[in-house]
Amino acid sequence: MAGMATLDWAVVAAYFVLIFGVAFWSGIKSSGSGNTAEGFFLAGKNTGWFVIGASLFASNIGSEHLIGLAGSGASGGVAVAQFEILAGFMLLLLGWLFVPFYLASGVFTMPEFIERRYSRGPRLYLAVISIVGYVLTKISVTIAAGGIVFKVLMGIDFWTGALIVVLATGVYTVWGGLRAVLYTDMVQMFVLFGGAIAVTVIGLNEIGGWQALRMGAGSDYFDLWKPMSHPEFPWTGILFGAPILGVWYWCTDQFIVQRVMAAHDQDHARRGTIFAAFLKQLPLFLFVLPGIIAFVLFKSGAMALDKPDEALPQLVNTLLPAGLKGLVAAGLLAALMSSLSSVFNSCSTLFTIDIYKRFKPGASERSLVLVGRLATVVLVGFGLLWIPFMDVISGQLFTYLQSVQAYISPPIAAVFLIGVLWKRVNSSGAIAALVVGLVLGIGRLVLEMNQDVLTGMLQRIVNINFLHFATLLFAICAVVLIIVSLMNPQHDDAKLKDLTFATIDRSAPQTRSDARWKRTDMILSTLVLAVIGIIWVTFTG
Repeated sequence: MAGMATLDWAVVAAYFVLIFGVAFWSGIKSSGSGNTAEGFFLAGKNTGWFVIGASLFASNIGSEHLIGLAGSGASGGVAVAQFEILAGFMLLLLGWLFVPFYLASGVFTMPEFIERRYSRGPRLYLAVISIVGYVLTKISVTIAAGGIVFKVLMGIDFWTGALIVVLATGVYTVWGGLRAVLYTDMVQMFVLFGGAIAVTVIGLNEIGGWQALRMGAGSDYFDLWKPMSHPEFPWTGILFGAPILGVWYWCTDQFIVQRVMAAHDQDHARRGTIFAAFLKQLPLFLFVLPGIIAFVLFKSGAMALDKPDEALPQLVNTLLPAGLKGLVAAGLLAALMSSLSSVFNSCSTLFTIDIYKRFKPGASERSLVLVGRLATVVLVGFGLLWIPFMDVISGQLFTYLQSVQAYISPPIAAVFLIGVLWKRVNSSGAIAALVVGLVLGIGRLVLEMNQDVLTGMLQRIVNINFLHFATLLFAICAVVLIIVSLMNPQHDDAKLKDLTFATIDRSAPQTRSDARWKRTDMILSTLVLAVIGIIWVTFTG
């Protein structure tokens, strides 16, 4: 995006002013409740459905997400959008199945919930795995993406750009806690959409419309369903493996679930997930299609494209006029800052509630908030210290680090999903399932890192598509969870109150609304499913 005009810089400056204004306002608004743990970590449990849904979407979409979706669109078409589409199902599952248990239990974190459902062992495992995963993958990748955005789009040095992103995001996260994160996420969603819509509309117009795009790219580019042998997105993996990863990410990961736990009540939490489910149907059109547009322009000789991940920057540089370039740059900044602020806040919550409070059970509300703020500052420090190592660590290792989550998520998904559906599974089964899942998952990762020297059965194991492997791993962990649980005594029902489908107290008021609110949510949820069905049928080659 060479040569940003004065108008573009003005748009980016206006974005920063807007974000810090919203963060400052939300921090003042929570100045009273912000001194309590509930106020700082869960925004006082007083957040409406629109803000929750917007934050769920904005936190999930990072700059590397945008670049990657457009790049995959340029190299292979719409198939990568299956993960975005399937997120609609997972968000409905979060709202209708998991939210009642999370809110009724009154917990702050997912590890805290897992301790109440099972025991302290699984809680510590999940807390440590989550924090390490956030620091090594989410924080590092987002910081790297921030530096690239500044370098490629604005001509600012990589390190300077990364430093600006980390410090700017850290300041308002420390200042306002989750409330600042939620409200800035809401604003960033609109900025993100504005930039994406500008790129898509102008790109389609340049090519000559929808039919011209389909003809230029070919029918295979518009087919969501790939054969079972496809190396990345086999239809079997999409239908059976992707939902398992989705249950973990959308229904059990602190990074996501913390938003619904900040809701006014169960109704607002559920409607927020439905709103987010609608929003997750848009990336196909706003983030993947620009990549296909770039591919068609490249084929026609109207645009240079050395590698797929350059699709979005090249498209913006080639087509967008002054002002709109600034809007897209602001949209990319919005994507990375919303993700980074969310991971800062969620990670500090996990450290404070699940680790610090474990050793200081009598800690006051004020000290918990102080520790939470200090933990955020430390995370910002880790982020800054990590920057010099970006060039040292290979891109291949980053890929391996990212894949760790894909291999540890099936046992976590099994423990949560079966745990709320069936009261008979217990702590012994959960620990066994998590250990078996960790050993098999890390074993697969180690094999991947040494695949060049493997032969025979080990090579065949490595060649299993990661979505197929996730399906197999989930099945193994589920069997281990059930068998070991049946070999050990059942938990007392009193211990499981509000933690399983059979023991939740349905007489306790969990909502403030009348039956019409729930009926509307059922209609909206059905509409989400209809939209997904229409997209699946429309994009079938």
